Amino acid sequence: MALPLERTCPATGLRLFSAAEALIKVNAVVAVVFLLLGFLWVVPSIMNRVLGPEVVSPRLYYQATFLHGWNMLIFWILFFEVALLYFAASALLRTPLRFPGLAWGGFWLMLLGAVLINYLGVVSPSNFLPFTPYVPLQAPPLFYLAVILFAVGAILAVFVFFATLHRAWREKTYGATMPLGAFGALTAAILATTTLLSGAIAFIPTFLWSLGWLKVDPLWFRHTYWGFGHGAQQVNLAAMVTAWYLLALFTVGGTTPSERLSRIAFLLYLLGINLGSAHHLLTEPTGALSSAWTWVNTGYLIHVAVLGSLIHAFSVPAAIERGLRLKGFTQGLFGWLARAPWGNPGFSALVLSVILFGFLGGMSGVTMGSYDQNLKWHNTLAVVGHFKGTVVAGTSLAFMGLTYYLLPLIFRRRLIWPRLAAWQPWLFGLGMGLLSLAMIRLGVVYGLPRRFGDTFQFGGSPFAFQYPPEVATLLAAMGIGGTLALLGGLLFVLLAVGTLLWGKPLTDEEIQKAYQVKAEEGHATPKGVYLLALLFLAFFLIYYLYNHWFLSQAWFIGGR
Repeated sequence: MALPLERTCPATGLRLFSAAEALIKVNAVVAVVFLLLGFLWVVPSIMNRVLGPEVVSPRLYYQATFLHGWNMLIFWILFFEVALLYFAASALLRTPLRFPGLAWGGFWLMLLGAVLINYLGVVSPSNFLPFTPYVPLQAPPLFYLAVILFAVGAILAVFVFFATLHRAWREKTYGATMPLGAFGALTAAILATTTLLSGAIAFIPTFLWSLGWLKVDPLWFRHTYWGFGHGAQQVNLAAMVTAWYLLALFTVGGTTPSERLSRIAFLLYLLGINLGSAHHLLTEPTGALSSAWTWVNTGYLIHVAVLGSLIHAFSVPAAIERGLRLKGFTQGLFGWLARAPWGNPGFSALVLSVILFGFLGGMSGVTMGSYDQNLKWHNTLAVVGHFKGTVVAGTSLAFMGLTYYLLPLIFRRRLIWPRLAAWQPWLFGLGMGLLSLAMIRLGVVYGLPRRFGDTFQFGGSPFAFQYPPEVATLLAAMGIGGTLALLGGLLFVLLAVGTLLWGKPLTDEEIQKAYQVKAEEGHATPKGVYLLALLFLAFFLIYYLYNHWFLSQAWFIGGR
């Protein structure tokens, strides 16, 4: 029986099947729509932090945090990840998507759940919960039902991915080993399975509790919820790294120096990454986590995942250097870097994503996940600064970079305003970097709380605290960074939507000429990245030791 081949991509040589291509398109488009909603709802949140509760009330702050968090952290990211899963399973493995009807059913369930959660946040602000819906705080039953519908839709998408992988394996559509991009997507899908199961365990009983049918233990909910809440971020991590490898190939023809080592790094994620969920519970006074388990987790097991990230932190830049050196840019240690395609927004998004994730998200995550260090990070604004460095500056920026290739290769549209697009990753990335740094310092040094709509007055209570003048400066930096990142994010949405609406349709010849993707062949030693990796490790060690020294000092809110 002939395969339902739709077309062959003239730039990559990949076979694009109609069912998978349609699902990739619709999931990517919906992802960008929710990204726009997330950008709009962050405005009240930033204004409350920078200008105070007199300008934006605490009530509006909590509503905005709820809607910003769900749209940015969950809906934008997961819809895009589903598109990435379908691309990896069908295009990279050269096989038609299994059960496309089921995939469409999953899409509609995810969309329905996302729309319902946005509806609840807008029309009934007195009944919505903080982004973390801890029991015994209770939302309307429709909220829990919406979460369950979204999760079931995502589970269906993951099932379709696994079924397509099985077809590709059975029909031997790829070589002796699975392509690295598909292997990374497989890692993300396995992590998504455990994450979504944790969500089902947390939210299905809680839905029944909201109907008055049973009781839910608050401590049990906190444990199961963070298997879902933090596990979702580990899915983002695996998907982001997968996007890095794809972008290295698409932008400069770069491939990892050792596919085996990169695969081992993905396997290390499966073994250790979800243990990071425990950092949300390390300072809980319940005694639910034993000291022995906590020390083994944070002191030893979690570093299995850290090792995986360090391997990727070397392999991806090394892939970039190898690709450029094999193109002939071999002068000195860093001649290749000077000749890199900085005008390509996909390339600059890749580089900024790697740097910002490594120095902001990665380092802060290892520090915050340590048992003793967590004492000064937990529930402060530094936690928000951490995941601005991971999910936003890391994952979102990588997905933006990948979008600059989806538009011409999948949607077959020429990017509008290419010169403006070249600046978009810099505007978004540098703004988010400034925002993240300011948040981390405000939290660790001055103890500003997270998710609190009246930081300075505490509602007129006796607990109000007079912060030192540097806090105002850091809040101003936070506002400037947030504004730049917001402008960069809105520019991305404008470029993506504008390209779909007004971008010139591309012919096969035009795509092949402008976007030819070819893995550079030959041997090239990434000498420059060797040096950069050593400098990064040295900085990492100094930063980690400094944090232990800082903890050893008497810590006063507001500094000394």
